[in-house]
Amino acid sequence: MNLRLDADGKTRVVAERAKLDSDQAATLFRNTVLPHLADGLALARWLAGDATDAEDIVQEAAMKALRGIDTFEGSNARAWLLAIVRNTTFSWLAKHRPKALVMVGGLAEIDETTYSADAGSGPIPDTPEAALIRRADTALVEAAIAQLPLPFREIVVFRDINELSYRDIAAMLNVPIGTVMSRLSRARARLASIIAEKDS
Repeated sequence: MNLRLDADGKTRVVAERAKLDSDQAATLFRNTVLPHLADGLALARWLAGDATDAEDIVQEAAMKALRGIDTFEGSNARAWLLAIVRNTTFSWLAKHRPKALVMVGGLAEIDETTYSADAGSGPIPDTPEAALIRRADTALVEAAIAQLPLPFREIVVFRDINELSYRDIAAMLNVPIGTVMSRLSRARARLASIIAEKDS
């Protein structure tokens, strides 16, 4: 432990994080990362659009998670791993398929509609779009999600497939909760439109 002065000049005790030895790191990796690798693979597949590429991405993400396992703070292992997979996917796509990251319109356009930043992660509202999506068959929904622009696709996968909280998603994307809700609303509306078009 160390004694440090905080911003108010008061002394406080700071516990230093000990570096894990290789056995501790391996155990923590097994308990933290391995149970969520299937979710990571599913996320990589959704974002990359290719199962083979997703396997390469998850392998690279798992290596990063192992190297950084001592930075895991113990809160939400699934969200921590999915954040690593997401970042690894974008790095991989930029390196191997730069055109895959080109979007129509910017994130500012996507985020035009904003919700209160204080909104929590309550139940999904029962909107006409949500009702249509629930009635559609799985293959149709998967095909429609694959057609969404990447920022919309990832937000739908995080919230509606992986069931992450708005707070976890906001932390992963480094945006306010209101932005998460806005993107999700727009993504669901676009998804419902695609499904309705294909269903008719």
